[in-house]
Amino acid sequence: MAEHREFFYRRLHSLLGVIPIGVFLIQHLVVNHFAVYGEESFNQAASFMHDLPFRLALEILVIYLPILFHAILGVYIVFVAKNNTRRYGYFRNWMFFLQRITGIITFVFIVWHVWETRVQIGLGNVDLDYSLMEGILASPVMFWFYIIGVISTTFHFANGLWSFLVSWGFTQSPRSQKIVTYVTLIVFLALSYVGVRALIQFAYGV
Repeated sequence: MAEHREFFYRRLHSLLGVIPIGVFLIQHLVVNHFAVYGEESFNQAASFMHDLPFRLALEILVIYLPILFHAILGVYIVFVAKNNTRRYGYFRNWMFFLQRITGIITFVFIVWHVWETRVQIGLGNVDLDYSLMEGILASPVMFWFYIIGVISTTFHFANGLWSFLVSWGFTQSPRSQKIVTYVTLIVFLALSYVGVRALIQFAYGV
């Protein structure tokens, strides 16, 4: 019975990593990328998302609770996982190891990012506009923290997408899994570019 329950929790953990968390990640990165087209473009995109009906309920049900469940179970998986990277140099063993490491980094990054943005906006300390991220990223330390955080997050999502497709039975053959490896690599590179490009714009205006 306990094994069936853990199997279900792990399947749910994998699913939530793609839907809705992965979908939200893509949407969030795209909105941030509007900064590349100018301050006004970003402010309009951010205001549109902020003014959505039932925004708080949607954030809690679709974003925060799934992320909390995914993170808690993810931390558990990190501590019970058996990594074989020293004994077996297989590519997927390293991806398995990096998935756990980036999971921890991503969790810390998300908590800090939410504190600096959503919480501070809710407390009335800052406004949701271009200058918020511009001010945060003015510090070189925070700029590189965000660079590492974004790349860690996009890797964790892209590699997790590969695991999701395998564990849910969408890719079973070695050939299909190899193809998906290349596809998820493209996803990682594309999302990293979108995220990092926005950070550079906020920090340096270029």
